[in-house]
Amino acid sequence: MRIPIVRGLIDRRILVNFRVDADAMARALPPPFRPKLMEGYAIGGICLIRLEKVRPRFFPLPCGIRSENAAHRIAVEWDDEDGCAREGVYIPRRDTNSRLNTLAGGTIFPGVHHHATFSVRESDECFSVELRSDDREVHVCVSGRVADDLAESSVFPSVAAASAFFEAGSLGYSATRDSGRYDGLELLCDEWHVDPLAVDRVESSYFEDEALFPAGSVTFDCALLMRDIQHEWHGRDELRCR
Repeated sequence: MRIPIVRGLIDRRILVNFRVDADAMARALPPPFRPKLMEGYAIGGICLIRLEKVRPRFFPLPCGIRSENAAHRIAVEWDDEDGCAREGVYIPRRDTNSRLNTLAGGTIFPGVHHHATFSVRESDECFSVELRSDDREVHVCVSGRVADDLAESSVFPSVAAASAFFEAGSLGYSATRDSGRYDGLELLCDEWHVDPLAVDRVESSYFEDEALFPAGSVTFDCALLMRDIQHEWHGRDELRCR
């Protein structure tokens, strides 16, 4: 499946990031993916993104779909058919408040999209996003404020290093209803810029699931904020595990 090129505005994007024991993450990943490591840790997280004016690129009018969305993502590597290493993110779960996205997920839009209720409170400096999926499988809560730098405990040595790490993960492969088949989608931003976000509260039912990640194997690392980013989504060839 290859979607048409879609253009829009990232009104707000929060990347909530966890450092995870590499062996635990490797066990949680399906083939062909393996963890991309940073200082010996796997990096997983949640993208909380509000999209506006999303429309096919050939549609010129300044209007389009607005939605709140969440994607659980894991920084990964894999080998292509030529044996060359590739990198991006594996997305085991997508949630959205858009009924259109839910209906079109896995057909028009890559990956299965689950419907969820989002509660958002924000100002220029403070942000709070909470979601609960209709199927009760996912709960996420994040609140924080714009900061000058990352916490000293972060595995990333600087904001620039964290920015470069996540910018390299622009190509994502989403889980589908077919085991071993992953829909490809690449995010291309007109301009890439992140600010650090100091987090006061973070909850994630996915990364707190001890059936996937044993106690002590996951630690919150950092959060990053993106705002007012013109962008495009480009469909990529699906990936199949033989």
